[in-house]
Formats: sequence, structure tokens, C-alpha cells
Amino acid sequence: MDIQLIKQRFGIIGNSPHLNRAIDIARQVAATDLTVLITGESGTGKEFFPKIVHQLSARKHGEYIAVNCGAIPEGTIDSELFGHEKGSFTSADKERKGYFEVANGGTIFLDEVAELPLSTQVRLLRVLEAGEFMRVGSSKVQKTNVRVVAATNVNLIEAIRTGKFREDLYYRLNTVPITIPPLRERKEDIVLFFKKFAADFAEKYRIPATIKLTNEAEKVLIEYHWPGNIRQLKNITEQISIIEKERDISSDILNRYLPIYVDNRLPVLYKDKINDSEVSEREILYKVLFDMKNDIFELKKFMSEIMQNEGMGKNIQEQKSAFVKKLYDESSMFMPDSEKKNTFQTDEIKINDQDDEHEPIQESEVIEESLSLAVKEEEMIKKALEKHRGKRKKAAKELGISERTLYRKLKEYNLESN
Repeated sequence: MDIQLIKQRFGIIGNSPHLNRAIDIARQVAATDLTVLITGESGTGKEFFPKIVHQLSARKHGEYIAVNCGAIPEGTIDSELFGHEKGSFTSADKERKGYFEVANGGTIFLDEVAELPLSTQVRLLRVLEAGEFMRVGSSKVQKTNVRVVAATNVNLIEAIRTGKFREDLYYRLNTVPITIPPLRERKEDIVLFFKKFAADFAEKYRIPATIKLTNEAEKVLIEYHWPGNIRQLKNITEQISIIEKERDISSDILNRYLPIYVDNRLPVLYKDKINDSEVSEREILYKVLFDMKNDIFELKKFMSEIMQNEGMGKNIQEQKSAFVKKLYDESSMFMPDSEKKNTFQTDEIKINDQDDEHEPIQESEVIEESLSLAVKEEEMIKKALEKHRGKRKKAAKELGISERTLYRKLKEYNLESN
């Protein structure tokens, strides 16, 4: 079927090359039984594409079931998808068929698939790999012949990295990917959408005249970022159609309905521009700097206490010696053993008991500190492992790095832990 005919049949608006490409992929894959993963931002119209795949396939006479995975409670999602036996849980007063059993020979659309619990992801993986499932509370394996189309607005690669989505399931679902472009990448379609929505709302609410945009208003509409995509544009068009008495909408009127968009996303460093080693060293360096800041604060506090101490004398010497020892102990963790000797050499503080206010405190310190970041990093890792008795997870948390990065560093420095 021609792309234009598909648009007419399913009510799709727009002539963007990105949109046409997505429709063309859906048309080609429909004749197969391959699993399809549809990705795109919220409000881009992902729900149209599973219908295209189903209606243009040999399964078009079978069941088509759309499931919003994010709207079903975690405790009942398995029962909804795979069914349950009578008495399998408290409210199971009779057996029930799940969607995969009902849709046998048809298509299931799993919207917001990233919201599935990990336990359900395991069950879904078995369906995709072997076409098998078991009802909740049953040990009997059942067969199903269902085509799965999934959709999500979540970055699944990031979800895999954080342990929220199974990598093997991702590759099973992503056999054929279809990416739906956001509205800001379909600028040529924005005015078309506005006109179509305006006409629909004028008919729906029996408004005598349809609203129209001035040239300046069209420019504003096109240049807006549209974080909510088509859904946001439709809502704004509906508001203007109902509220505004003036039918010619100027840029000033339009701006009153457009929320101020602030892109607060921070820049990120891509993997091809920076490796794990550089990230790890940077994280450790930040930690060293924060620790130094704390030491300086304590030193200022200590000096303030000395100036306010009326007795001075031996008590000051004891306080000073204790502080210097503490500072030495903390600094030593960043240096190899060979550099710890003579790092801090302090002369005795000589205090004249007869003049406890004006006699200066004499001291000398010789600091010979290694500037090698690799050496300091190795020593920090050793200290963290010693502190947590070789527990890598706790040591990584203490260092402010991932456990994976710590493991790689252990191999790099030939360190061992339990």
C-alpha cells in the first residue's frame, strides 16, 4: 500500500521525511512476524504504528490487544498478561485467560514496555524466544503464536545500564526498530496539525468560524520547542478555539498559551569522547579536593580557638600536635609508603611560660607530596578497601565511583580484595 494511502487510512498528518521513513518501515515489516520496537518522545503518535503493522499483516483478522504496561499494578501485571489459575492468589476465585492466550494468532501492543517489572520481563522473554508461557499458579506450559509490538519513550540503553531493563529482552524486542521523530523535527507539519485540530474543534464545539494564525503567529508556532509534541499542540489549539473570541490569532495571543520552555538538561560526556579511566580519575580528584577543603576549614577553626585561648601554654602544644598528627594521617592515604617518611617534620613548639600572650609559636613543616594522580588513586583505593575490609561495593561507594570502575582499577593496579 502507498504511504499516502496509509496516512489517509489511519488518520496520520504530515509530510516530514522522518515520518514517511517510519511509515515505510512499518509497511515493510508488517508482512513478517518480526518483533517491532517503537521509540519516541511522549505525545509523538507512537500508538498509530502498531495498528499499521497489524492491519497490513496476515494477522489482521486476529485479535489486536493494546496494553499500557505502566497503568497495570505490579502485583497483577503477570495475571493480566499470562492469566491465572483459580486460587493462585487471594482474589483469584476463578481461572482467567491472559492477553497472550486471548490474542493467540493476533498482535499484542505493549505500550510503555520499560515499566514492566523485571520478573515480568523474564516471562515475556520466554514468550518471545519459545512462544511459551505459564499462567500464574500453574505449572503447565502453554503455547501461543502472538506477534509483539512494543513502544517506549524511555532510553532503554540507559535503563539497561541502571539495571531496570534486561539487555537480552531489549535485543529480542528491538528486532526491527522504528523511531518516531519529535514535533520540533517536523517543522513543516506543525501548521498542518494546527489547522486540522482547529477545524476539528470548530466542528466539535459548533463554533461558527475556525481560528486562523497570522504569519507572525505561524513563525512562533514553528520555532517553539514543543516538549509535549503533538499532544501539547492539540491541547493548546483546543484552548485557543474555545477561549479566544478573536478568530485571527496574532503572535501576542499565541504566546499567552505557550508555556515558557527551559531546557535544564546538563551537557553529557559521550563514551566516544571520554573513557572510563578519565571519568574515574576525575571523580577521585574531585573527592581529594573536597577533602582538602574540609581540612582547611578545620585548620581555620583550630587557629581561631588558639587565638581565643587565654591559657595557651602546654594545652596549645597538645592541641597543635594532635591536629598535625591528624592532618598527617589523612594526607598519608594519598601517598605511597616510600614517600610517607619525613613527609611532615615538626619541631617542638617552644612556649615561654612567663609570657603566655606574646611569645610566638615556632614551628616548621617540610611537605614533600607526590603529584602523581595515579599513585594517589591507588592509595585511595587501598585505604577504602582496608576501611571496608575488602568489600568492593562499600569501597566503591566510599570512593564515589561505580563498582565496575573499581574492579577495573583493581586489575590495573594489581590489587586484590575479598
